[in-house]
Amino acid sequence: MARRVRTAIFPVAGLGTRFLPATKAMPKEMLTVVDKPIIQYAVDEAREAGIEHCVFVTGRNKGVIEDHFDRQFELEATLEARGKTEALAELRRDLPAAGQTSFTRQQEPLGLGHAVWCARDIVGQEPFALLLPDMIFQAQPGVLKQMMDAYEVSGGNIVAVEEVDPADVSSYGIVARGEGPDSGFEITGMVEKPRPEEAPSNLFISGRYILQPEIFSLLSEQTAGAGGEIQLTDAMQRLMDMQSFTGVKYEGRVFDCGSKIGFLTANVVFALERPDISEAFMAELKTLTGDIPISIAD
Repeated sequence: MARRVRTAIFPVAGLGTRFLPATKAMPKEMLTVVDKPIIQYAVDEAREAGIEHCVFVTGRNKGVIEDHFDRQFELEATLEARGKTEALAELRRDLPAAGQTSFTRQQEPLGLGHAVWCARDIVGQEPFALLLPDMIFQAQPGVLKQMMDAYEVSGGNIVAVEEVDPADVSSYGIVARGEGPDSGFEITGMVEKPRPEEAPSNLFISGRYILQPEIFSLLSEQTAGAGGEIQLTDAMQRLMDMQSFTGVKYEGRVFDCGSKIGFLTANVVFALERPDISEAFMAELKTLTGDIPISIAD
């Protein structure tokens, strides 16, 4: 029986240079999609999947993330005094319980693999989920919950994947697909940013993982790879020699909020899902686009 996954790692130490000057003094993870920070979407997804402990790997100038997941007594008292019960209830609903969050520093920008390794002593010898906060999903159930369902069947390591235009595979980590359905198939190989003619498939790794703790020892001795950084994909390739990897081609849609187009698209899509603002927002969009029909399925 697969060991239970109780802990999730969130790497949030990046500088967010693609969103300067907005991220000069504010972490990119606190940029909002509609009215909720990007990081909150990832945490909500993890909690829906049964995660009990969230580990944030931070860097300098990221203290506001820690504040976001803490109580603000003055704000709560003001909302209560003004009868803002709905807003107060939402704040309290999003707040993790005491002891359910941990924060550790990645003191140098040495890559995703190094960021994961920085959480080793907090996670310990247990399997864990890894969520890249830049990637947020429109999916029901959430992508990590879909992966947890596959994990209960196969155990081992689980990677969420999505199709990409074959011409664009050189921008992603790509997996080789073996036997099995979309909900859980064998991964027989993976390669970081292959040339289109050398890619084993068009399935890219989309920012959600369930990994076994043996990855930490491999990361501790992992040499720098692409970009001079310690690459998680390199360590996963070595772990494949010892353990199984399963791919989940999830049901849903991903938005890369590390890019401006992905971030802006996510704001539109999630706004159109909101019953309190969708009708008025759609009217504004039609005005801006000259009544061109707009569909979130496009």
